Amino acid sequence: MAKETFEFQAETKQLLDLMVHSIYTNHEIFLRELISNASDAIDKLHYESLTNHELLEGDTAFEIHLSTDEAAHTLTISDNGIGMDRDDIINDLGTIAKSGTKAFLEKMKEAQQSGDKSTDKDLIGQFGVGFYSAFMVSDQVTVVTRKAGEKQAYKWQSAGDGQYSLEECDKPKHGTTIILQLGADFYGSDKDENYTDKDALASLVKKYSDYIRYPVTMEFTIKEKPKDADGKPIEDAKEEEHVETRTLNSMQPLWTRNKSDIKPEEYKEFFQHQFFEWDDPMEIFHTRVEGSVDYTALLFIPAHAPFNLYYSDYEPGVQLYSRHVFIMDKCKDLLPDYLRFVKGLVDSPDLSLNISRELLQQSRELKLIGRNLEKNILKTLSRTLEKDREKYETFWAEYGKSIKIGVYSGMMTGENNVDKLKDLLLFMSSNDGKLCTLKEYTSRMKEGQKKIYYATGKDKEAIEALPQMEMLRDRGIEVLFMTDPVDEFCVEGVHAYEDHQFHSISRGDLDLEDSEFKEEKKKNEDLAKSNEDLLKDMKEFLGEKVADVRLSNRLKSGAVCLVADAAGPSIAMEQAFAAANNPMFKARRILEINPQHQLFAKLQAVHDAGKDAPSFKDYCTMLYDQALLLEGILPDDPAAFAQKVAEMMAK
Repeated sequence: MAKETFEFQAETKQLLDLMVHSIYTNHEIFLRELISNASDAIDKLHYESLTNHELLEGDTAFEIHLSTDEAAHTLTISDNGIGMDRDDIINDLGTIAKSGTKAFLEKMKEAQQSGDKSTDKDLIGQFGVGFYSAFMVSDQVTVVTRKAGEKQAYKWQSAGDGQYSLEECDKPKHGTTIILQLGADFYGSDKDENYTDKDALASLVKKYSDYIRYPVTMEFTIKEKPKDADGKPIEDAKEEEHVETRTLNSMQPLWTRNKSDIKPEEYKEFFQHQFFEWDDPMEIFHTRVEGSVDYTALLFIPAHAPFNLYYSDYEPGVQLYSRHVFIMDKCKDLLPDYLRFVKGLVDSPDLSLNISRELLQQSRELKLIGRNLEKNILKTLSRTLEKDREKYETFWAEYGKSIKIGVYSGMMTGENNVDKLKDLLLFMSSNDGKLCTLKEYTSRMKEGQKKIYYATGKDKEAIEALPQMEMLRDRGIEVLFMTDPVDEFCVEGVHAYEDHQFHSISRGDLDLEDSEFKEEKKKNEDLAKSNEDLLKDMKEFLGEKVADVRLSNRLKSGAVCLVADAAGPSIAMEQAFAAANNPMFKARRILEINPQHQLFAKLQAVHDAGKDAPSFKDYCTMLYDQALLLEGILPDDPAAFAQKVAEMMAK
């Protein structure tokens, strides 16, 4: 047969441009694609040979072989798979081009939405999309192939310029050989991407195709001294050259083995090697699922949270593989952001190799896998909390903030994470200073108690020193200590647990249910009426600093405190937003004064002297500044506050 020339459709150049700039983000993955196609061709032959053993032609040692020619600037990838005949070449190597760009994109979308494995197989393994990635690095691509069971071989050649040639040739063995005439930017020791460099190629195989099930081999020229009978180098002898064939991939992924056959130290070594960790993992999840979507997942929770876990430069995500072939290093769309600390990989034949990050975000299969993994992780954490409290508290110390952020962020994104996460939350208790769950708190609430009380502060000691704590402590009411800025946002997201609403001891009315409190509250209301002018004048003097000044129902021995109106953000929330350079949220601050404290009598006396008297203004300012300090906030003018204290001490 004489050489024939075939014209690609006019869309071919547009298609290749689409491949390079949209689907593939870096050049080096062309090798992954061609090795994957070779592996798929061997798979096909292996399957066909089950019913027709003669197809093997006595060649049962399946292999994918790489070779380079530095002088000719070529890279060759060979396999002893099923090969192609003339019709296969025209159909398989021309499929994408003949279908056109629009049809190709429709097919990609179809594969994503339907989960049709046969469609995925067309895209991955039949020298379609993956094959054309060779043109990213090649000026010309030559394919020499012979189909198993047939005698005639064929040579296909194209420069990716809109046409290809096809002619008969000789090939002693079945299979396919692809010869890449590398472009000028992709060979030579002075190039960043040198695909005639055997060490570089070996590194790429290790990175992308380490778990291909067939050996990927390459010959290396070794210089070494001859050895004596004991296998030791002869010192005075000259170095000799010999060729050594090396297998570049490990072939059997750890995650494909049965869990019962994997030793704990193997998991640990894999985790440390694969994800550049020093410590053993805190938790291991190894799952294999067959159903509407098939996948194997091997996930880990590291022993320690990275220092930048909650910063913008941290890149969360799980590695993706398809049929043991590496697709993506950090797929952040697989797991919800509150599980950003999870490391690991997912291998699924239902995921297409040839897919952009944008299309992957719409993958039905990926979303289903992600939901299943999320459930599995949360179920394991819940079981750990129940069965191994010490281990869970270790997890909580490292990653509890992520879980709390998950509750709050769900409000922002419209996802209801509350039901998933509320029983995993831990907060320090005023009872014993230990961590407790919301379930544990509500199970020991006092009779008649309707609300879950909490307090915010920088640490346990600061909260215990709050004057608002005294009354609750005397009544034996348990208070949850919230020392992380995200804590209050978290409970806002939960809102209520088993019909018990959360109530900050520094926000709104305290609303205790006992008769003694109600009686004291009634007395204070009557007292407030008789001191209406005093409270009004204090509010007028403090101006925009406070929304109101009132007598307190929550203080016992403390003179003053600052609380927030129940309808708006708390003072702690305001400070958290300010620390994040977002001062748009302001708490409606309310200054509360204890009418039972001796200072109140003094305040009444200076007010009787006149609301414009310096002493009354000084008392108003100092009481407000004192309330700020109790909340851990500096006064507006610390120097003036210190001076006033010194003056009073000198009297």
